[in-house]
Amino acid sequence: MTKIVTQPTVWLITAVLLALHVLVQTQGTALFRKAMASITPDGMIEIFVGRIEPAAPALVELLVAGSLQICLFVWVVGAVIAGSETRAGQLGVSVLAVPSRARLVLGKAIATGLYALGLGLVFAGIATAFMYAVVKDWNPSILWSQEAILGQGRILLLTVTITLAALGITLIVRRTLVGIIAIAVLLGLTMTQLVALISPAVDAFLPYSAARNLLLREGATPPLTAGPLHATIVLIGWAFVSVALAGFVVRRRDAR
Repeated sequence: MTKIVTQPTVWLITAVLLALHVLVQTQGTALFRKAMASITPDGMIEIFVGRIEPAAPALVELLVAGSLQICLFVWVVGAVIAGSETRAGQLGVSVLAVPSRARLVLGKAIATGLYALGLGLVFAGIATAFMYAVVKDWNPSILWSQEAILGQGRILLLTVTITLAALGITLIVRRTLVGIIAIAVLLGLTMTQLVALISPAVDAFLPYSAARNLLLREGATPPLTAGPLHATIVLIGWAFVSVALAGFVVRRRDAR
């Protein structure tokens, strides 16, 4: 953890993500406040033109989406953290400190998971603070409703697992940029729905497709390819398998 929090690159990426998150939340808040000004007495709201819906679930959904938008990219931090071991000589120095490479990889995975969890909580807190400014005069209790807490919990699961997957993949390929590209390709496969068009069953095993299946409700467009339980198992599986393979690969390679 000390190594992670003393890397300038980690702080730079973290600062960029935080700045982007605040910028997006600021822009969204103006839209939501305008919609709240015309909320009906029976609790109906028109956030998007032509779409009138119950205010409470709509605002909770927007709250969760506010955290999701930035957490989709937290995996870059995992790749950068792993990249600190792939630079020339860094792995050798780490092995001198922790001769057991399995313990080294496990320790780095735990520290990375904790860092990702902390970052996810900060993102959730920022999104909640901005949404509080919108609903404080109407019904602020929706911010700690069961739906809001469960939604933020799912976002945290995605944040931690995808960051650990990026860590593992980058340790395997030994190049930060290659690790970033690999996760970006996985994201692109889900965003473009290329795999889903060919085989929805295969698509359900992609990490970002699993995130979509976990976070969106039935009836989403395009259709979901699996249920939330399957999605949770897939996300945890990607994190576990990636880190386990990274541990195996690090044990088999020279400490250079």
